[in-house]
Amino acid sequence: MTQVTEHGGGVWSIKVPIPDNPLGHTLVHLVDTDRGPVLIDTGWDDPASWDTLTAGLAALDVRVADVHGVVITHHHPDHHGLSGQVRDVSGAWIAMHAADAEVVRRTRGAEPDVWLDYLTAKLAAAGAPEDHLGPLRAARGSGRMRTLPGLRAALPDREIVPGELLPLAGRALRAVWTPGHTPGHVCLHLEEEHPAGLPGHGRLFSGDHLLPGITPHIGLYEDPDDDATGPDPGGRLRSSAGDPLGDYMASLERIARLDVAEVLPAHQHPFTTPRERVEELLAHHEERLAGLRALLAAPLTPWQLAERMEWNRPWEQIPYGSRNIAVSEAEAHLRRLVKLGHAEAVPGSDPVTYTAV
Repeated sequence: MTQVTEHGGGVWSIKVPIPDNPLGHTLVHLVDTDRGPVLIDTGWDDPASWDTLTAGLAALDVRVADVHGVVITHHHPDHHGLSGQVRDVSGAWIAMHAADAEVVRRTRGAEPDVWLDYLTAKLAAAGAPEDHLGPLRAARGSGRMRTLPGLRAALPDREIVPGELLPLAGRALRAVWTPGHTPGHVCLHLEEEHPAGLPGHGRLFSGDHLLPGITPHIGLYEDPDDDATGPDPGGRLRSSAGDPLGDYMASLERIARLDVAEVLPAHQHPFTTPRERVEELLAHHEERLAGLRALLAAPLTPWQLAERMEWNRPWEQIPYGSRNIAVSEAEAHLRRLVKLGHAEAVPGSDPVTYTAV
């Protein structure tokens, strides 16, 4: 059953399902403008998701062909997946931050085997065991990777510039760059009085940056060909490497300063306590960093650290692909500890191990 919610002031959301995913759905928002409807995100590239999106629009007397533009909060397939199909039907423009547009460009342009080689080498440097690396090596040349989400994602044709108002006729929607979950994640600040008169400065379409009951994944999105951002040949962190967790925490504080009346996230439900939620997330990551520093009393590889971290289930029950994501998150936390001077690589270790300092 199509679920459409009116949020007032010419804003609606449509629950677009994500197949076989505990998140359940993406909240695709529609914003009325003087030049026609604009979508914020589009949902997963799947026939059932497309049918739900089109049925939701029809319930609002909108055809896909009427869509004027698509604003993408970040490149993940549950947000960007259907944007190409929307553009094919409507001719709508697609806008995305340049950093995430580059990830889309790189994903579309890379041969799957090149990506597999990179992932295998990266996980080996992180200390992954051979029984985990074996399936990646076996997948090489099989063609299976060509069906993964994201390989057919549409290239955006407009750039979202942080701090600037998006060119939406009759609306005041400002882009706020919030890197961390992805390098080019943006929140969108609707700088208009809340339709219900709630105190605060407008509303925020928060994508995955700020969710009422979920802590977003913070991982690594590096260019395999850029030596400045990735680890050195020994797997050690370069001084020029990024700090996605640090970026995320700084972005949270930036959002708190907006003091918005209501947050319209891409998952779960709207909420009116953004400052409190920011404080909860900051405290969570500080607590986790302290816990990881304690674990590093003895040298550990990133893989060993991920095995010992607290997840929503025991490590043995985490699916194969999710372990890759977990190790990426462990590495993001390690980077934060290294940047803070609280951990360092052990000289001569292979694969590289880290210890608290």
